[in-house]
Amino acid sequence: MKKRDEIPVCDTWNLADILPSDEAWEALFLETERELAGYEEFEGHLAESGEMLFRCLKFDEEISLKIERLFVYGREKSDEDTAKAKYQDFYARAQALSYKAAGLSSFIVPEILAMDEQALGRFRSTVKELDRYSRTFEIIMKKKAHTLSAGMEELLAKSMEATQSSSDIFNMFNNADAKFPSITDSEGKEIPVTHGTYIPLMENRDRRVRKAAFQSMYSVYGQFANTLAATFAANVKQASFYAKARNYGSSRAYYLSENEIPESVYDNLTEAIQEGLPLLHEYVSVRKKVLGLDEIHMYDLYTPMVEHDDRKIPYEEAKETVKKGLAPLGDKYLALLQEGFDHRWIDVYENEGKRSGAYSWGVYGTHPYVLLNYSGTLDSVFTLAHEMGHSLHSWFSDQALPYVDAGYKIFVAEVASTCNEALLNRYLLAVTEDKKERAYLLNHFMESFRGTVFRQTMFAEFEAETHRRSEAGEPLTAELLCRLYHELNEKYFGPEMVVDREIDYEWARIPHFYTPFYVYQYATGFSAAMAISSRILAGDEQALEGYFKFLSGGNSMPPIELLKLCGVDMSTGQPVKEALAVFKELLEEFKSL
Repeated sequence: MKKRDEIPVCDTWNLADILPSDEAWEALFLETERELAGYEEFEGHLAESGEMLFRCLKFDEEISLKIERLFVYGREKSDEDTAKAKYQDFYARAQALSYKAAGLSSFIVPEILAMDEQALGRFRSTVKELDRYSRTFEIIMKKKAHTLSAGMEELLAKSMEATQSSSDIFNMFNNADAKFPSITDSEGKEIPVTHGTYIPLMENRDRRVRKAAFQSMYSVYGQFANTLAATFAANVKQASFYAKARNYGSSRAYYLSENEIPESVYDNLTEAIQEGLPLLHEYVSVRKKVLGLDEIHMYDLYTPMVEHDDRKIPYEEAKETVKKGLAPLGDKYLALLQEGFDHRWIDVYENEGKRSGAYSWGVYGTHPYVLLNYSGTLDSVFTLAHEMGHSLHSWFSDQALPYVDAGYKIFVAEVASTCNEALLNRYLLAVTEDKKERAYLLNHFMESFRGTVFRQTMFAEFEAETHRRSEAGEPLTAELLCRLYHELNEKYFGPEMVVDREIDYEWARIPHFYTPFYVYQYATGFSAAMAISSRILAGDEQALEGYFKFLSGGNSMPPIELLKLCGVDMSTGQPVKEALAVFKELLEEFKSL
């Protein structure tokens, strides 16, 4: 594997567009650290005048943007080569600075809420600059019943660093300490089992290899099940603590309110998916038949039902394919896509020490960035389309809106990325004449559904039930967590699936559980994307126009309202049902080939 300095510069992202050098980072850090003292000028004085209120909000905005710049630069430099302690230090220092700023600024919301409403109205009518914060005021007012005194808000803000320990412990165990037994391939060659190799091993055509990798992975999580249960339970308890402190009825209500999402959305999702489980059961049955198995096990879920040639797709070809797939979005979108390709938005190839996986991230005021580990597979091509979907969503929102409104909520974060994947898949299906290739693409598309809609909703059910039980006073033991998870797998995968004992420990390796009530949004986002992409491909000009309004919408309105611009109402179960209808079509076509 190449070292970082052996990768051609043109295939690396240009972080100098964030900060020109490490020295500039240090200078900005010291500058921002000194400026934090500026909060003292405003504390206790926001009600004095509209000018004072505006100056405080503008100061807080500028501090937030500087910390974001420090944070992103440090994290992305660290991700280039995770072995470099210098950039781990940058990231940790930026994080600590953000906690400090949160504590010092914690008076702002309570003081605004304590103002006489008529006085606040006068401030907003006389100081026109406050129009910039109209959406900020709207969000603050929604949280009035859940905002505490300035002193209590400061205490809660200061507590955050300490209460994240369970997440930190899990990440250290999962990423640094957990080591899995090696296995042998069909030729007797030793293969290491890691987080990076696990899914490719589960996709292996040799069933013995899949089973061995599966048992290797879960033998370790089973060995530490009690420790990991305690870690998981601690994270659930801290979520409940903050929910109770802020007068929410449950941790679910608290975390969904952060995205302005009614709890009915969560319930509509799980109800719609439960109604659609016979489709997943049928998919399992088809998979069992196609693979020629007497019994289908959990380790048989990832291997493609259709063999595919191992031809590596050059990166240049991948970019052209993505552009063709996204052509229905129009010339402006394609021009921006090309700009990202040409101007080093993307860190393309794997290098020694580079963070695995892929993501899109950036800083307001600069272009977005994409981390890839491009390997030349079809999955890599889809990943490129996916991450550029995130990036262009950020670009459109940043261009249209001020910093305070530009950052879109997590609830809609997967819509643009998944819409790109859907359009690309539809394009490939449309141009593919080879029957075997078509079957492979259908399999790939159905796996996206299984992994994103069904699997993430199963996670959502598990998360909701564990939080409910904990809040009712029931201890979350390893035994209980394993039993709940086993029962969910039986329900979701149906009577033909052999739910292996090892899968009972899967809950122990899911990082997203440490960001409470996050996972359900993958399923809702995927469902919304299916509905939007179908409308665009049908030539619905209104849907396309609405989609670009959505992309430019950032956080200018609640996420549910943003999606309505595209003709998608996630307050109902209808988009989920539409997505399941697409899955049914794919399954029927696959069966007919």
